[in-house]
Amino acid sequence: MPRELIARERLDPAHADFFAGGAGDERTLRGNEEAFARLRLVPRVLRATGERDLRTTLFGTELAAPILVAPTAFHRLAHPDGEVATARGAAETILVVSMASTMPVEEIAAAGGPLWFQLYPQPDLAFTEAVIRRAEAAGCRALVVTVDSPVFGRRERDLRNGFLDLPAGMACENMRDGTGRVRDIVMDAGLGWDRIDWLRGVTGLPILLKGVLHPADAELAVRHGVAGLVVSNHGGRQLDGAIASVAALPAIVKAVGGRLPILLDGGVRRGVDVLAALALGATAVLVGRPIVWGLAGGGSDGVRQVLARLRSELDSALALVGARTPADLTADLVAS
Repeated sequence: MPRELIARERLDPAHADFFAGGAGDERTLRGNEEAFARLRLVPRVLRATGERDLRTTLFGTELAAPILVAPTAFHRLAHPDGEVATARGAAETILVVSMASTMPVEEIAAAGGPLWFQLYPQPDLAFTEAVIRRAEAAGCRALVVTVDSPVFGRRERDLRNGFLDLPAGMACENMRDGTGRVRDIVMDAGLGWDRIDWLRGVTGLPILLKGVLHPADAELAVRHGVAGLVVSNHGGRQLDGAIASVAALPAIVKAVGGRLPILLDGGVRRGVDVLAALALGATAVLVGRPIVWGLAGGGSDGVRQVLARLRSELDSALALVGARTPADLTADLVAS
């Protein structure tokens, strides 16, 4: 049985819809997977690949494969141990901790495995800096700044289900201020490039921008000195009708011209999807919903199994297209 169906048997229907749903008519949500489905691989033969090597290094961290765990909110809706269980299952890769996680970053860090921290810059700069300091103190190795959310997307499944708040006993634990009060996450329509410059002055962590789809913004990001980009449409949860992430990737890769690593988020469901994204120029991918379904169905073991399957599929796909390592993949192996 598919992991999503197993998860749905165990979850409150409103919570399952929260994880599964997108904005508006969910065209972009569907489009992310459909864009991968339209791609065709053009394998090479007689390449003597031998044993493949999937290892990838990002900002000094060596990973078993170029597959990271995307930041997704509210993991305690899926499993009682929440993001701590996710971290245990994802110990061989990087977990990007959501600012809206239901476990504090300090407890997630104690579970083991390398972490990055996802940030929605808040209008209150002092509070934003305090959150960054918590992430730094917990050992997070990079800051992933979400830039595609000047306002909340209209998520109609949540509206129909009346899912407006977390259940009693759950909170966005990384939003606690010095008094212990949990603040609301504010989407800031006034966010501009000056805030990215400010962030670079506040932290020495590498800063990646998540939510870049236009090549002109990729070029601006390079000029503003960010360390990396995540090509993403927020899993179809913000602007319905936005271009699929993998469809936007080639133009972003061209604009950046190898000056910084580019990651891709959105629609990755199989190892062949990972391979296609890497061949089109991504350094690595992030996986979101499959991780949540694995968490809901099997806790940390479920997360571990999802990642192991993706690695196994990627290894097989590498051999079948005639590549030994992710670095051997080139755009001529993909036809649209």
